[in-house]
Amino acid sequence: MTNPMKLTAQDIQGAWAIMPTPATPNASDWRERKTVDLQEAARVVDDLIKSGVNGILSMGTFGEAATLTLDEKIDFMGAIVDAASGRVPIFVGTTTLNTRDTVELTRKAQDIGADGTMLGIPMWCEPSVETAVQFYRDVAEGCPQMNIAIYANPEAFKFDFPRNFWAQVAEIPQVVTAKYIGIGPLMRDMSAIKGRIKLLSLDFDYYAAARIDESCDAFWTSGAVCGPSVAIYLRDIVEQARKTGDWSQAKAFQMNLAPTAAPLFPGGSFKRFSMYNIALEKIRMNAAGWMNAGPIRPPYHLCPEEYAAGARQSGEMWADLARQIDSGNPSWEK
Repeated sequence: MTNPMKLTAQDIQGAWAIMPTPATPNASDWRERKTVDLQEAARVVDDLIKSGVNGILSMGTFGEAATLTLDEKIDFMGAIVDAASGRVPIFVGTTTLNTRDTVELTRKAQDIGADGTMLGIPMWCEPSVETAVQFYRDVAEGCPQMNIAIYANPEAFKFDFPRNFWAQVAEIPQVVTAKYIGIGPLMRDMSAIKGRIKLLSLDFDYYAAARIDESCDAFWTSGAVCGPSVAIYLRDIVEQARKTGDWSQAKAFQMNLAPTAAPLFPGGSFKRFSMYNIALEKIRMNAAGWMNAGPIRPPYHLCPEEYAAGARQSGEMWADLARQIDSGNPSWEK
């Protein structure tokens, strides 16, 4: 059995790209069984690493873990682990509808060589805090060598991840990080984990999180696959501001980055976005043009055109920032 690198919260730093599972052109047909574009998956991982990302997360919501077959999951995990070749940590999603299957899939991921799992709560009944905590304890017991990133998405998992949940999972040694959403409860939850878990804020929230607390030095970014130079620029300009104490350039960049998020959320609603999350994110990525995310797998391939138009606009806006950065002539530095 392959032993992934054991990590601590302090090892989780910088830009963690979260990627979709690239799909072949026939992926929206429920009859198809092999819909993963393994060549594009390997290319994306290699180019993300060459761009400078610090880690890669995969097989979450828009990674379509809920709609991939078991064979597709195993093939995809193998492709991205091989492509990474140990250069950065690779976390793969192993959430299923129950603890036993989750442990089995997490063990397969470890055998393949993944460094960790991005693990959400089984999606059926709304869990109590006791149920949610015990799930993570059981997976940790069943997979003691596997690093765990808690996938804290309240809409996907019908759970609000309260402070007492964080206080208890912080006692599980394998839980080293979390894909986190929101700025409002950040300080509340950071006080609960006492430095034992690195909360990864969203790229759009990273500037604000970094200003709130100096320990907020890592973020997750789906935008990285719309053009990784934007995420790397965000990481580096915040780090520069920390060292100099001058946040003016970081603030100027944030004022250009933030508007790219708005078209992605229909009517400004996270709840409505979550209903079409998979489609909207993949449409955004395809529109940006850095990678070919491909079509969406059923049953989540249907999306209102007015929402899709906003996602395309969001992707194009991110790609424009990437072009400015890549050209060495960003407008906000003038």
